[in-house]
Amino acid sequence: MERSHATIRDVAAAVGVSPATVSRALARPEMVASDTAERVRRAAEALGYSPSPQARWLHTGKSEAITLVLPDITNPYFFDLIRGAQHEAARAGYTQMLVDTEESADLERGHLIAARRTSDGAVLAGPRLSDADLAELSQKFPIVSVNRRIKGVPSVLIDTLPALESVVDHLADLGHRDIAYLGGPESAWFEPRRWQAVKSAADRHRIVCRRLGFHPPTLDAGEQSAETVAGGPETAVIAYNDLQALGLLHGLGRLGVAVPDEISIVGCDDIFGADLVHPSLTTVAGSAELAGKLATQALLERVTTGKNPRRPNRTVPAVLRIRSSTGPAPLRAAGKPDGPRQRLRRG
Repeated sequence: MERSHATIRDVAAAVGVSPATVSRALARPEMVASDTAERVRRAAEALGYSPSPQARWLHTGKSEAITLVLPDITNPYFFDLIRGAQHEAARAGYTQMLVDTEESADLERGHLIAARRTSDGAVLAGPRLSDADLAELSQKFPIVSVNRRIKGVPSVLIDTLPALESVVDHLADLGHRDIAYLGGPESAWFEPRRWQAVKSAADRHRIVCRRLGFHPPTLDAGEQSAETVAGGPETAVIAYNDLQALGLLHGLGRLGVAVPDEISIVGCDDIFGADLVHPSLTTVAGSAELAGKLATQALLERVTTGKNPRRPNRTVPAVLRIRSSTGPAPLRAAGKPDGPRQRLRRG
């Protein structure tokens, strides 16, 4: 009967060496003769054998695996971040494991506890645990944060705040004097900072700016906010992220509210598809792929040296991308019938 899984003994028998030599040849090839290491590698490949992370860990003290922790694996924003992190891990000979915390601090804690047993370190994208918890964890287990600064923890930040100020400048140039900010989750580190960037720029232009509460960073949250937005006085809305903005576009469309003729919409993150919808979404863009690459580089530097990376806090710039979901502030022409927004406001 054909065996479904090759073992280290199968490789040793095929090459004519001991299992210990196979282990050394795969984990530390410099410790055996080069021709032996090559014969072991070829036999292992032919038999489909690869050492388990646990076996590598016992032999070398390293699993040669890292964990990427995401708050929501369904969010397209993370696709490029995953790619950037994976390519960098593979280049260094590491396997990347992916976990989803579903926006839960408790799940995040559990995954990180498990990751300490199966990987050499973790990259955390938008972590939800407290600063104190993450700083304490960092003393025991190498971690790097993406899009959050934590004292004592290496990080990579996509700097969306200057670009959000540019969003308000853009809306002011279009004549908008009354705008809203559709808030994200209270647990998100960037949430109050994005609000403050928008509010400060609005104050500079003497624009009225209203905060529309806290919401999950999802399509549903944006769509469910459509009636509130349609019934309000604002002529433009800046959403916490693109998923909210796309949901809002869909919800306003169902209500018969025209974007950007009656209201302008802006997102943040420039996710896949933001330029494919109609109208295409004006948004803030920074390279998540580069952030994933830099974060993985920093983590591997810490894993291999036992010290914090030479550049512990890196920044990736972001820019405003103007598309067709923003336009001039609407003016009601005298004698023209009310549009859907005016009827919704009165209703």
